[in-house]
Amino acid sequence: MVTPAMEKLMKKRKYNPSGVSTPGREAWRRLRKNKTALAGMVIIIFLLLVAALAPIIAPYDFRTQNYQAILQSPSREHPFGTDNLGRDLFSRVVYGTRYSLPIGIACTVVGLLVGGFLGVVAAYFGGRVDNVIMRFIDVIQAIPPVLICISLVAILGNGIVQLIIAIAAGSIQGMTKSVRAAIFMVRNNEYVDASKSIGVSDFKIMLRHLVPNAVGMIVINAVGNISGSILTISTLSYIGIGLVPPTPEWGAILSEGKAYMSIAPHLVLFPGLAIAITVAAFNLFGNGLRDALDPRLK
Repeated sequence: MVTPAMEKLMKKRKYNPSGVSTPGREAWRRLRKNKTALAGMVIIIFLLLVAALAPIIAPYDFRTQNYQAILQSPSREHPFGTDNLGRDLFSRVVYGTRYSLPIGIACTVVGLLVGGFLGVVAAYFGGRVDNVIMRFIDVIQAIPPVLICISLVAILGNGIVQLIIAIAAGSIQGMTKSVRAAIFMVRNNEYVDASKSIGVSDFKIMLRHLVPNAVGMIVINAVGNISGSILTISTLSYIGIGLVPPTPEWGAILSEGKAYMSIAPHLVLFPGLAIAITVAAFNLFGNGLRDALDPRLK
């Protein structure tokens, strides 16, 4: 028999009739309570939609030049104004989401695959294997990540693929250490010993038991790394060794507009805001995700 008090309690807790409470549902429930994390998630989804629908949203082709509309201030016809070649800045910023977001995510995925593999192997085997891998990572970490990116871009040349490889290489050290720390927290659990006792291979133990149980910490670090990758992309493009004009990447747009900042500040204001809002959104969502997946980290 369900009493009125029980009904009220079940509604308050959003009672699940099946009685099943999974870690995913609990994490989502905690995430929904975090307003700043939800705000970050909404902004990220909005930016992804802008990237997907850029040809529909942008009123002009980002490459179209109009020498009769050079350096115009924001207006109804050009919401963000025009640049030194008469190109619509709003269209260029909108199309910029098609470069900054996918490249930032791709850099994180590549860095996670390489650094994650090294971190899992180091944590699982320990001993000499761990020592060799981590000393190698320590040597690489002594070099600033931006310097690694600059060096690799200088060797590989300009291009999206080359930029992804360069930025991913600069993030491998941090990924390796974060994944190693996450695996260390679960490698001594009983299910790992049970799997070893029945002859399960090391590869299957790492793939089926260790990584799934440490995925929360891994995802948290990966989301946080995306914002850093976007900043690095913009930095490299700004100094002229990333994506070069006329590619409408936000850092490249900033680099083009810096010479006209005193007479047309909108050329650096809007792409700068796009970078700041995107990085802030990923940071807010990453912090909320950390609290949702592991409340002990609050």
